[in-house]
Amino acid sequence: MMYRRLHLPVWALLLAGWPTALAGQQAPSVTVSWLPEQAPQGSIVQLVVLLSETPVLADSVAPVRGRLGDQPLVFERTNRGLYRALGPVPVSRTERIPLVLEIGPLDNPVDRTVWIPVISGEFTVEQLTVAPAFATAPDSALAVRIADERAQARAVSRTALTTPRLWRGAFALPVAGRVTSPFGKGREFNGTLQSRHMGTDLSGQTGTPVYAANRGVVALTGDFYYAGRVVYVNHGAGLVTVYMHLSEIAVSEGDPIDTGQLIGRVGATGRVTGPHLHWTLRYGSVSVDPLSIVEQDLSAFASTAP
Repeated sequence: MMYRRLHLPVWALLLAGWPTALAGQQAPSVTVSWLPEQAPQGSIVQLVVLLSETPVLADSVAPVRGRLGDQPLVFERTNRGLYRALGPVPVSRTERIPLVLEIGPLDNPVDRTVWIPVISGEFTVEQLTVAPAFATAPDSALAVRIADERAQARAVSRTALTTPRLWRGAFALPVAGRVTSPFGKGREFNGTLQSRHMGTDLSGQTGTPVYAANRGVVALTGDFYYAGRVVYVNHGAGLVTVYMHLSEIAVSEGDPIDTGQLIGRVGATGRVTGPHLHWTLRYGSVSVDPLSIVEQDLSAFASTAP
């Protein structure tokens, strides 16, 4: 799937109304917009909420709160009355996805639901014939290891939702290689559709440098059964990037990193048949195509993180 740089459209959806608790104030209007206008399956979308007047609230209460589908959103005030967030559209979502908003005080907010159109990702199916060792279920000890590694990954995603935004500006490709296996491709093993490719594979020879896609902090490193040598980077505001099958890891957990900083080198560790970088972008618990953020214009967000 190809993405193009997108800019905020002129159109928007106007939502009126305000809770009776604020009846003494002028009732503001609430305008909601998003881009792209039709969100592809397995992509990141930009969400914009404009309040004609910002309510007076306690410092600990965000004026705009919400979720896209079942994922909580992290809104950031980028101008007077203007709030922005990124949100994920799962690869399994069809037709439309609900954007559920709460605006104003916690005890009496404006509640609004906006339905965002979702279009098909047009994912292909890859037919593979693999050796029996790659198709058999793991034994009990291995299953415990895999479950533990998945739990560690989920913990990183939860932490990212409560971490202030660390990323700044555009996201960059971690290697200069071409896409060898796109996000969302179905994988049919020995005649049976068993999985979907939840990352983007980029070509590279063993030892090719791998760079951080944006600012963040190294949240997890390890040598995992499926992912091999892997680095998880927490970019804050819900976003995590993952770099798999590395031959070398050049960072340690807790390291702050900048866009373009060396974090490792391409390899063929884990369950792969040849060297390449498997690159994943997650928002919360949802994996999306990392190209959907690389090719977006994020300049409307503040140039410095909060």
